[in-house]
Amino acid sequence: MNIAILGSGQVGRALGAGLARHGHDVIMGTRDPAAAPVAQWVAEVGERATAGSYADAASRCDLACLVTAWSGTENALRLVGADNLAGKVVIDVTNPLGYGPGGPYMVIGYTDSGGEQVQRWLPQAKVVKAWNIVANANMVDPNIPGGPADMFICGNDPAAKQTVTELLAESGWPSTIDVGGIEGARLLEPLAMLWIGYAISHASGSHAFKLLRP
Repeated sequence: MNIAILGSGQVGRALGAGLARHGHDVIMGTRDPAAAPVAQWVAEVGERATAGSYADAASRCDLACLVTAWSGTENALRLVGADNLAGKVVIDVTNPLGYGPGGPYMVIGYTDSGGEQVQRWLPQAKVVKAWNIVANANMVDPNIPGGPADMFICGNDPAAKQTVTELLAESGWPSTIDVGGIEGARLLEPLAMLWIGYAISHASGSHAFKLLRP
């Protein structure tokens, strides 16, 4: 599969490298494809990795992963061009976080969500929220003590969610829990905030969530 990684930060570099390990061709979409960290990432990942503009990556992909910092997400999607993602599955990995003296906090919550905003910004794409509740180091081939953990997803298109479920299973997440339409991001984004709070208070990133069933 040709996968676009829309964003070149730590999350995008980790997720893109992991998907390339699983045989996907990955193009990183970024404002500056020639930037040193991006060039280094391409060199390290190898022949399955390339970089281009946001629009170039989106136009060439079968599926896209949105991994931008929230503060830059709307502008990044303008550069992507909504038409370049029309009809395509877009995995929204973002969390609507701001940062203040007390640390990270949610800037959207409970009556709306980042996932819903992304779907509005990309009205013809099939947005699925996933991978937002775990550390980037454990997004692909997770190594979580006590695992395997569960990955929660939401989105409006059943076929898109099935595609994401299959990609997650291939990436080391055999158990995916579908919480419904994209409005389910109102639950999953605060769940990410819970993950972040625990990570800060315990100085640990090796934790995840598990739904215990009878």
